[in-house]
Amino acid sequence: MVRKIFLGLAFTVLVLLIWNWSLLIYGIEQGIGQIKIVWNARPVEEMMIDPQFPDSLKTKLSLIEDIRKFAIDSLGLKDTRNYKSVYDQQGKELMWVVTASEPFALKPKLWDFPVIGTVPYKGYFNVAKAKAERDYLENEGWDVNVRNPGGWSTLGWFTDPILSGMLNRSEGDLASLIIHEMVHATLWVKDSVDFNENLATFIGDTAAYDFLIYKFGKDSKEYSIYLDEDRDYRKFSKHMLRGATALDSLYKAIQTTKSIDLKKKQKEDFIKRIVASLDTVSFALAKEPSKKYNKKLPNNAFFMAFRHYQSRLGVFKEEFDLNFRGDIKAYVTYLSTKYPVI
Repeated sequence: MVRKIFLGLAFTVLVLLIWNWSLLIYGIEQGIGQIKIVWNARPVEEMMIDPQFPDSLKTKLSLIEDIRKFAIDSLGLKDTRNYKSVYDQQGKELMWVVTASEPFALKPKLWDFPVIGTVPYKGYFNVAKAKAERDYLENEGWDVNVRNPGGWSTLGWFTDPILSGMLNRSEGDLASLIIHEMVHATLWVKDSVDFNENLATFIGDTAAYDFLIYKFGKDSKEYSIYLDEDRDYRKFSKHMLRGATALDSLYKAIQTTKSIDLKKKQKEDFIKRIVASLDTVSFALAKEPSKKYNKKLPNNAFFMAFRHYQSRLGVFKEEFDLNFRGDIKAYVTYLSTKYPVI
């Protein structure tokens, strides 16, 4: 009897392994990629005394430690070993994130992973594999977008180092990024990517202002630069969110159109108008932003990204202003109790 039970369990495990073989291989590859980065990262203290490391970047490393302390002490974010080491990217990209959407609906392709749940993206540390995934999905008929993230959180599974590419950011943008990723390490709601990303974006962007005032003062150059950057990006994202809403209406209107070529033409013309109208938005830093898309128009996967990261910022701001009156630490404490990290 025991032998039969054992054989039954062994068979079940074997079936599950075969069934999830591609997911298992993917997970191993991702783990190896992350381990390589962690293994080859150097402690911040070592970089600070390295005469070959530029003083300007040493200043940014010191700033990141200040951001960490501010996020922990003033915002109540979780204290981890993250951002205590530096990985030199040598000017190269490290990760490629693949997202996809249906071609005539803003409906994302979803992937299921253990622990973190269902997510609308798939990351790769190997560009060839990312391109292969892109090609496969495009052949299946999906709109696909591949981007390089400025940073990412492993939710405590690994020690996240500072990536050398981060050090090229402005002080405010760097603060927003570090705080954004520290929010992920503090809380993550399973199967709720829109919630997680919008919350991290809201807290990161909002707290960056508080940090800059604390560190440099409200009349500082650093504060002024971030103010322009942030205002521009908010205008840009609102424009793209309006574009996404308009695309929704278009897709509903052409739902019964039988000609795929006609649908593609209507979609392309509509997206061209969204892009061209970018030049009517008053940006502080960007001039003729539509030129960025001269060679390649954005697609549905591009517009979906704004919904994942930007569409619920107003909801969080309303709750924050109404119930917490500018106290980010109290808001983080409330959220951490309600939505503990996985």
